[in-house]
Amino acid sequence: MDLLLQRQPSADGCTLGQLFVDGVFECFTLEDVVRDGPKISNQTAIPAGRYRVEITFSPRFRRMLPEVLDVPGFTGIRIHPGNTAADTSGCILVGQRSTVDSIEDSRVAMVSLQAKIAAALARGVDVFLTVDNAPALAARNA
Repeated sequence: MDLLLQRQPSADGCTLGQLFVDGVFECFTLEDVVRDGPKISNQTAIPAGRYRVEITFSPRFRRMLPEVLDVPGFTGIRIHPGNTAADTSGCILVGQRSTVDSIEDSRVAMVSLQAKIAAALARGVDVFLTVDNAPALAARNA
C-alpha cells in the first residue's frame, strides 16, 4: 500500500498537506514547519522521503497507532489525531477538513486511515509513506 503526503508550503507555524492512499485522496494533514537540514524534535516536520509504516503500540497515547519508521535520527514518529501544530510533537496529524492553520474531524479521519493500513498489513502487504514537499519547498531545499 502506498501513502503519499503532498505538502503545501509552510505558513502560520505549520505545514498543511493532503494524504492519498494508493492514489486516492484520503484526508488532510498537518505537521510542524518544514525547514532545511535535519529534523528538530518538536519543531520541524520529518524530511521528505519514503518511509515504511507499521502499526505499533504508542506508549504516549497508550494505544496502537501507525508509526513512521526509519526517520533519520528519530523514533516514535506517529500518524495520529490532532488539530494544530501544538498537537504534532513532530508527528503527522490527519483530519477531514482543513483551515489555514488547523485540521478538523481528526478522529474520524484517523479511524478510516488506520483501518486501511491495518487491513493491508493483515494481508501481508507492506505499507510505505512517501512525503513530497511542495514544488516551492523542493526548489528552495535543492
